[in-house]
Amino acid sequence: MFLVNILAVVGGLLMGFSTLCSSYEMVIAGRLVIGLFCGLFTGLTPMYVGEVSPTPLRGAFGTLHQLGVVVGILLAQVLGLEALLGSARLWPLLLALTVAPAVLHERCVRRKRDDPDRRTSVHGFGFVGLEADCPPPLVRLRGTENVSKDLQEMKEESAKMALEKKVTILELFRSPAYRQPLLIAVMLQLSQQLSGINAVSNTHPAIHTYTNHTQHRVFYYSTGIFQSAGVKQPIYATIGAGVVNTIFTVVSLFLVEKAGRRTLHLVGLGGMAISALLMTISLLLKDIPVMSYMAIVAVMMFVAMFEMGPGPIPWFIVAELFSQGPRPAAMAVAGCCNWTANFLVGMSFPKLVGCQR
Repeated sequence: MFLVNILAVVGGLLMGFSTLCSSYEMVIAGRLVIGLFCGLFTGLTPMYVGEVSPTPLRGAFGTLHQLGVVVGILLAQVLGLEALLGSARLWPLLLALTVAPAVLHERCVRRKRDDPDRRTSVHGFGFVGLEADCPPPLVRLRGTENVSKDLQEMKEESAKMALEKKVTILELFRSPAYRQPLLIAVMLQLSQQLSGINAVSNTHPAIHTYTNHTQHRVFYYSTGIFQSAGVKQPIYATIGAGVVNTIFTVVSLFLVEKAGRRTLHLVGLGGMAISALLMTISLLLKDIPVMSYMAIVAVMMFVAMFEMGPGPIPWFIVAELFSQGPRPAAMAVAGCCNWTANFLVGMSFPKLVGCQR
C-alpha cells in the first residue's frame, strides 16, 4: 500500500499541473495512473483491514472501506461545486487533491512501523518473535491489555500458513476446491456494479475542460437524472444523494454483524430493484409535477439500499471466503471483475440514454 501511494501522487500531480503546461495529455495520463492506483488499492485495503481486525468485528471493519469511499465521493461533490473548486480556474487543484490522502496515509504507515502485522507472517510481514515483540503494538491496536486470544489466533494461523503454499490465478481457476467460493466472489462483485449504482448515483460536479479554446462542461449521470425529472438545482440533489450514501453506510456498519452478510446483500438488491422501478415510472411521468419529487426519493432509496449490503459486502467478503494461500489471487480476480463491470456500465449507460431519446 505504501508503494502504491506513489501512483496517487504521480497521477494527482499530472492532473494538477496540466493547465500550467497547457497539456490535456497530462490529464489523460493522470487519469490512467489514478485508475491503476484505484485497482490496486481497492484490492489491498479490504484484505489488510480484514487481517488486522478482531475476528468478531471483521464485517463491521470491512464496511469501513466502503465508508471511506462514500465519504470521499461526498467530499469531492462538495468541493467540486463551482463556488469552491469546480470553477474553470481551480478544477486542476480539485483533481490534484488526490495527493493529500496518499501523503496522509504514508505518514500513518511510517508512524505504525511497529504494528503487529509487520512482525508476523500471519498478515504477510515476516514472523519475528511473536511473544516478545508483538504485545506492545498489539495492545495499542486492540486498545486492551488482554491480547492473549489474538496472539493465539495469530500463532495458529501462522502454523497453517506454513503448510499452505501461495496459489496463482491459474491454479485458482483450475482447482475444484476453489470453484464455488470464486463463483460467489465474482457474482457478488458483478451484482455490485451491474446493479447500476454508478449510472444512478456516482457523479462528479461540473468540470470544465478546454480543448482548442472550446469550453465543454461535463455532467455525469445522477445530475442528468435529476435534470430530466425537472429539478431546478440538480447538483444539490446529487450532493443530497451523497449524504444518504454516507448515512446508510454507517447504518450498515452496525447491522452487518447482527443481520448477516447474505441477508443484508439480498435485502439491498431487492430494495434497489423496487427503487429502480419507481425511478422509471417517475421519469416516464415527469410531466406530472409530483413525479419530480418521486424521482428524487427513488434515487435516494436506490442509494440507501445499495449501501445496506451490495456496496460494502463484496469488498470484504472475498477475504473471508479464502484462506491466506489463495486470498491474494482471489482478490485480484474479484477486483478485476468489479472494475471491468464498472467500465462496461460507464460506457454503455450514455448509449442507452441516447437510444431512449
